Amino acid sequence: MMTLYSGITCPFSHRCRFVLFEKGMDFEIKDIDTFNKPEDLAIINPYNQVPVLVERDLILYESNIINEYLDERFPHPQLMPADPVMRGRGRLVLFRLEKELFVHVATLEDNAASAKDQAKAREAIAQGLTMIAPAYTKNKYVLGDEFSMIDVALAPLLWRLTHYDIKLPKSAAPLLKSAERIFQRPAFTEALTPAEKAMRK
Repeated sequence: MMTLYSGITCPFSHRCRFVLFEKGMDFEIKDIDTFNKPEDLAIINPYNQVPVLVERDLILYESNIINEYLDERFPHPQLMPADPVMRGRGRLVLFRLEKELFVHVATLEDNAASAKDQAKAREAIAQGLTMIAPAYTKNKYVLGDEFSMIDVALAPLLWRLTHYDIKLPKSAAPLLKSAERIFQRPAFTEALTPAEKAMRK
């Protein structure tokens, strides 16, 4: 039995919950209040952060590492592209998402961040999402017509746009249409915590 230590409202934990439900495996989720972390979290993750996946003597942290492990360990349905070239491109997109979008999500999740920094983070995320929106005019998902790990990575941010008070221009409509398609996946719905469901009315 695998155990995922997961933040109740953490967008990075949300990614891992999404993959676990997508794979339809047996697992246990330990809900962690990120504002009142248990002492043993720092023992299993030196960065004292969620998510953390524990399976027997294996301990993994960082959402993309956890999700790639799950995808390789349980290959059905496969979420990373089967073709090495496309897989390499997918990993590059994930890297860019972390560097250009999710670094700003971390600012919005940080209660100690100043209002000025949070405003800058909102603007940077809005610009970043608007830039990738044209890719959806021909495709259902980021890499084409197949749902992939890149969509998994983006979905928690797209779900939280209203919660983060991020407004996108009309040109981002194809991206938002794809987001609604992802939100209708049973695994996405199952992966939501009650607190996350309350983020969107």
